[in-house]
Amino acid sequence: MVEASENQERRESQSPGGPLWSKNGIRLELAELPQLPPLPFRSVCCGVCSDGGRLLALCALPPRAGALPDLLAVLGDDARSRIGFVRMELPKTRSYPALTSDLPQAQAFERELFEEHAIHPQGHPWLKPLRQHADLAPRGEREEIAVRPHPFFRVEGSGIHEVAVGPVHAGIIEPGHFRFQCHGEIVRHLEIQLGYQHRGAETLLLRSSPGRRLVVAESIAGDTCVGHALAYCKAIEALGTTEVPLYAQAVRGIALELERVANHVGDLGALCNDVGYLPGASWFGRLRGEFLNLLMALSGNRFGRSLVKPGGVRFGLRAEQRKDFLDRLARAERDLKDTAELTFDTPTICSRFEHTGVVAHEVAQTLGLVGPAARASACDRDVRRDHPFGIYRFTHIPVALVDSGDVMARALVRWLETQRSITFLREQLTELPEEVLSVDSAPLRPECAVVSMVEGWRGEIVHVAITGGDGELAGYKIVDPSFHNWFGLAMALRGNQISDFPLCNKSFNLSYAGHDL
Repeated sequence: MVEASENQERRESQSPGGPLWSKNGIRLELAELPQLPPLPFRSVCCGVCSDGGRLLALCALPPRAGALPDLLAVLGDDARSRIGFVRMELPKTRSYPALTSDLPQAQAFERELFEEHAIHPQGHPWLKPLRQHADLAPRGEREEIAVRPHPFFRVEGSGIHEVAVGPVHAGIIEPGHFRFQCHGEIVRHLEIQLGYQHRGAETLLLRSSPGRRLVVAESIAGDTCVGHALAYCKAIEALGTTEVPLYAQAVRGIALELERVANHVGDLGALCNDVGYLPGASWFGRLRGEFLNLLMALSGNRFGRSLVKPGGVRFGLRAEQRKDFLDRLARAERDLKDTAELTFDTPTICSRFEHTGVVAHEVAQTLGLVGPAARASACDRDVRRDHPFGIYRFTHIPVALVDSGDVMARALVRWLETQRSITFLREQLTELPEEVLSVDSAPLRPECAVVSMVEGWRGEIVHVAITGGDGELAGYKIVDPSFHNWFGLAMALRGNQISDFPLCNKSFNLSYAGHDL
């Protein structure tokens, strides 16, 4: 149960007509959320974001019988480590003044609302399909929709030509379509069409049994199993007010940082491969395997599946295992430092990485980018520090910031974060508390909402969970970091040569499945 003092703190921090403020993983009762008309709702959301806040999520609440769904905006105030909730009563017209015209980071959320719930954000400047394709339309509408091509933006003028790439690509990668508007070799505009991986993950999670929901959460993005599983478990624990043992919190942190290191190291190798630097590609690729093998030794799976569960973890590390872990970590760290120093000291690498795919700080802030992509553009945000959870409430990992916003910056942020995560791993493995793997989960409280935030390796993961009157999950919203960042990749290509696209794309390394859900 949420302590009375916490509820009192939230009520005192709420200004009249403003957001109801809470903390990461603190449960709110839905009755506490006042309903605002559309214009005040828009004013509050834009006001919080213009004052340094961010839009974490925008979704439709589960509708009551015979009623229209309300809208819920979740706002982040990183400086004060708090989360704001704003609820809007949807008019009978199912429309409201769009946020996007003044708050561009809302553009994908509002397109999603229009596509999935027929809620019309009036005045949205880019209201086109987000995930749905013509061949997925209902049978009665398919013929009508199929004759209308996707409304790609087109640049007009002498010498302009169009290049279409995907959705089928060379190699074993996910499908996505990229439409370039070029003048000679220079990209003037890139539009990205996704949706080929749409599986209905949120609906599937709600329809699944409690025991199977964790499997769905782990499958949201296949390379972020630990991050999404942890976000799901935190949401369930908060709805039931389950206190996870400190040992389990530490093991969760170890798994999350191993996932981060393995993926960052793999990305560094892929960046080397894209510029033809084979020594870096081969060595970083091998070292990625070393960290995945450590994750397998911890969980029994190279991607950390089945480790995290509501109430704690399934596996721990005995004393002799910890010694072996530390030895293997030290060897991998030594080889990693040698490889990174050789890579970043190579002039040909620097000449290809520097000044390529620049995303300016102002653009990154406006679009609401998260994770390494944001920190490479000097956006100082990291959930582990700003909205601490689990073991991160007791230990601090310095935030890695670079200000150039180019491919080199995104590579350096990965390298800096890798080093700091390894330091964290060494400290936690040395100081693990008494082993208590898990506790039983408490029943979920009815008519409540919770926001669970985790800093995954790509960036901020947000899960919004809502219970109905029977205490069962009635609504669930997932925001993968890629949902925020795909538009950042489109902006990074402007003014670059089209041949730079593979390198820029890899420097973001976004998830198609995480976006498409």
